Amino acid sequence: MSTLFYSVMGEGRGHAARARAVVERLREGRRWVLFASHDALAFLRGCYPEDTDGIEVREIPGLHFHYSASGLDNGKTVREGLAFYRGLRRHVDDLARHFDRDRPDLAITDFEPLLPRAARRVGTPVLSLDHQHFLTTYDLSGLPLELRAWAWMMSWSIRAFGIRQTQTVVSAFYRPQLRRGYEHVTQVGPLLREAIASVRPSRGPHLLSYLRRATPPSVLDVLADAPLPVKVYGLGKRPPRGAVSFCEIDEQAFVDDLASCDAVVSAAGNQLMGESIWLGKPVLALPERSHYEQRINAEFVQRMGAGEQRVLQDLRPEDLAHFLDRRDAYRKRMAETPLTTDGVPQVERVVEAMLAGHARRPRAEIREPV
Repeated sequence: MSTLFYSVMGEGRGHAARARAVVERLREGRRWVLFASHDALAFLRGCYPEDTDGIEVREIPGLHFHYSASGLDNGKTVREGLAFYRGLRRHVDDLARHFDRDRPDLAITDFEPLLPRAARRVGTPVLSLDHQHFLTTYDLSGLPLELRAWAWMMSWSIRAFGIRQTQTVVSAFYRPQLRRGYEHVTQVGPLLREAIASVRPSRGPHLLSYLRRATPPSVLDVLADAPLPVKVYGLGKRPPRGAVSFCEIDEQAFVDDLASCDAVVSAAGNQLMGESIWLGKPVLALPERSHYEQRINAEFVQRMGAGEQRVLQDLRPEDLAHFLDRRDAYRKRMAETPLTTDGVPQVERVVEAMLAGHARRPRAEIREPV
């Protein structure tokens, strides 16, 4: 039985959700050890208690963003980030002992910097499997200048992580050309959890919306006057307001509501956009003005013909009405030409090839200096 180490960035739950999709669907015949911190650690421990067969969750240090009432606390975030990097060698030393004890066949990382460094120290191959590497590997030259400039600036932070992977897989619901020199990168669609990959979509009477807590009241005003019921996730349980009902986060209820909705009016996260398009749901993508990654996602939703985009803070009733008038055209476009693919089967092929390659190498050849 192969042993795989899998580490994820601890900030938020998106990285952990991708890891869970992969682990659940590649679980049979493999032993998985998951490494995480902060939000991702809590999420994965909730999914996999200590007695889970074949899957173990271990805590590692990780970077963390701190917020105050006025938004991101840059000072505290930077201070703790510097402390994390000052302790980098010690953290890697600790992780290397996990490698010596468990002797994994492959290390997978979703934008987490410690595990790949420990893996390189002992010669274990490293697979980078994330969304963030689209910034360094995808040709984004067709985007508006503001988005291209942000992507170029953020690409340096990706390189600064120092993952130095053996192979790179990038997951996104869109697939532009790769940049020159990155032809070796594997592009895959969204990493779909089993509940999404196996569900049969239908067309119900409601809209589905996932919104962040910073959503302006004006957006809820627009949705409250919608001509269809709107099920809103992400804002917690609240009293109904016009057409809007507020739903607590529940994975199965969310999947059911997504699979049966008429259309999606939502923040523009890569995972939700990918799941919506996979299910053939027209999308009105609502990125926050300063959330450039989501603005890039929204740009691709519109360019692919899966829906429209509006900056969240600028949403007006006529924008929603225009989208609803055109949603059948977007639905028809997706029915005629599937716009995205399930990325997990292709990931499994990459994993199997890397495991086979590692097995062929004599153990004496594997240990390498960092």
